[in-house]
Amino acid sequence: MTHSPRPRGRLGTFIGGFTAAALAATGLFMATAGSADAAPTAQSAAAAAPAHAVTGYWQNFDNGAAVQKLSDVPSDYDIIAVAFADATTTPGAVDFTLDSAGLGGYTEDAFKADIKAKQAAGKSVVISVGGQNGTVSINDSASATNFADSLYALMQEYGFDGVDIDLENGLNSTYMSQALESLAAKAGSGFVLTMAPQTIDMQSTANEYFKTALAVKDILTVVNMQYYNSGSMLGCDGKVYSQGTVDFLTALACIQLEGGLDPSQVGLGVPASSSAAGSGYVAPSVVNDALDCLAKGTNCGSFKPSKTYPGIRGAMTWSTNWDATAGNAWSSAVGAHVHGL
Repeated sequence: MTHSPRPRGRLGTFIGGFTAAALAATGLFMATAGSADAAPTAQSAAAAAPAHAVTGYWQNFDNGAAVQKLSDVPSDYDIIAVAFADATTTPGAVDFTLDSAGLGGYTEDAFKADIKAKQAAGKSVVISVGGQNGTVSINDSASATNFADSLYALMQEYGFDGVDIDLENGLNSTYMSQALESLAAKAGSGFVLTMAPQTIDMQSTANEYFKTALAVKDILTVVNMQYYNSGSMLGCDGKVYSQGTVDFLTALACIQLEGGLDPSQVGLGVPASSSAAGSGYVAPSVVNDALDCLAKGTNCGSFKPSKTYPGIRGAMTWSTNWDATAGNAWSSAVGAHVHGL
């Protein structure tokens, strides 16, 4: 099956600048200050990725960005998310088909060998579920079981280290958590679990995505929220921030950091170039400033967190392909900075 060209994180197009005010008026925003001291229990995932990690999405389709093999992905990337697995006709189940034709004849055998080579180099390769057009419904125990079983089958077939949850059409925290815990139990030690919610999904600990992240924090590697294609949003100080600024990155990350996630489970998701997203691109230097602000309290904008989070995980980008199109400028700058935290 050939994937249609598709970017990620489109919900912000429909949100617009009124979002933050609407959230404030309805009381949806709820960063639970001080609850971050409930550290996650022992994570097998922590050993599978470095303390400060760079995540990149690899496109299993050609949408105008540079077409890559996994072997082409620079070593700056610690976690590579293969985009995307697709829903099947079985409720909750997903499958993956390499777009060999769209990727210049890249074969399954070569793809599997490249996964092993990346792992031998200390990298993690996960299969991403969702994307802008990906709709997978996990809304009961049966679909949760199908989800876990089908993903575990893909992990066995291709050698994936885990899964990335990039569902942009809503999810049910009860059954998604059940599915992920089941999958982690099957996978055993070294399981990697990443998530890429949109900004609206992480404004409140009452949101289903945030609830899911908190429910599975014992197995959660990192949440790389998409700080792009977003309307203006509330920061953890209750003020409204617009995308494309260091304050947008830091003040929204603060919600997750103070809402119950461990700093090691928080990353900054940004586009690799201005071509990679409809809006919200920031220069790599802005990403690095935001990381410094959160980790060290330096290079902040007008928002400065009340404390520092030196354990913050790092950054994510959409995508390794768009990064390559721009000469790998993003991973060269952000990668070195993340690894130097």
